[in-house]
Amino acid sequence: MKERLLVMNGQKILQHEQEGRWQNDKVEKAGLVKPGIYNLYLASQADKTKTHDGVILHADRDSVFQQVGKNFVKHDRVDFVKAPAIGSHSSITYDQGKAIASAASHALSRGVSR
Repeated sequence: MKERLLVMNGQKILQHEQEGRWQNDKVEKAGLVKPGIYNLYLASQADKTKTHDGVILHADRDSVFQQVGKNFVKHDRVDFVKAPAIGSHSSITYDQGKAIASAASHALSRGVSR
């Protein structure tokens, strides 16, 4: 089933495709998720040997979806003791099959670094 997340006007709308048309499943406040259309059905399964660094877009009972660059990664929800907050910029690594989410540090700078 194709799912997407539509974020606009401070709202987050979870949709699924049915007979070529998008149907709304859930509407809630967008929180920290930036406006856009996020095609969750394009998410690849998380590689447990790598670190995934990006924004958490959506979590349901089965999966946690993360945007990593321009791509989407799907983590199994059962791998988390506690799923990271929606809209948070997280770094997710795996240790003995369990997902560990921590706040990702990304430096923003203006000017020349020395």
